[in-house]
Amino acid sequence: MGAVPQAPRPRVTARARDLRFDAGSLSLNLVATVGRRPVGPVERMGDAERLAAWCRGVGLTPAPGYEAEALLRSLHALRDAAYDIASSLLDGDRPSAASVELVNGLATCELPAARLELTQTGVRAAPGSGLLTEDALLSVVARDLVELVSDASRRERLTSCASEVCRMLFLNPDSGRARRWCSMRRCGNNAKAAAHRRRRAETAEG
Repeated sequence: MGAVPQAPRPRVTARARDLRFDAGSLSLNLVATVGRRPVGPVERMGDAERLAAWCRGVGLTPAPGYEAEALLRSLHALRDAAYDIASSLLDGDRPSAASVELVNGLATCELPAARLELTQTGVRAAPGSGLLTEDALLSVVARDLVELVSDASRRERLTSCASEVCRMLFLNPDSGRARRWCSMRRCGNNAKAAAHRRRRAETAEG
């Protein structure tokens, strides 16, 4: 018997490498820094520059002097654990004990208390408030995942994009119509265009 022909892998465009901030939660936005899981993973946060862009996009500010490569490795490990746990929730499977242990360990780090200070004109956040050590930043993301798992309404809204190429995990809105696609402007439009091409081809053949 001949070898079964393999479907061509979709081209990796600049858009496919775009960071995504629309997954509905901080931890899922971290998971979304790998695109096209599990068929042909695309790394979207592979260096210090992309790490800084992701932190800005999700509103997390590492304290000055952080080691970008070390933080990147830690976030990649947390990302894999978060994907394991979130996809297991969706599929009704059991995540690995190592993933759960990693998330639990990171979530235990105490977060810095927000502080205010008086000024001559009123009140403001004290300098340094909002700056996170590497451990604290990881803890914020891990805690978000723990909260997602702990919240029945959020668990029920967890879904994956209907595109076989994308499969991005995201939370459906808590009201209104559930989404099939991670984004109508992305996968939704792609699906509509593909359906239109199929209809035209079928009409031409008929």
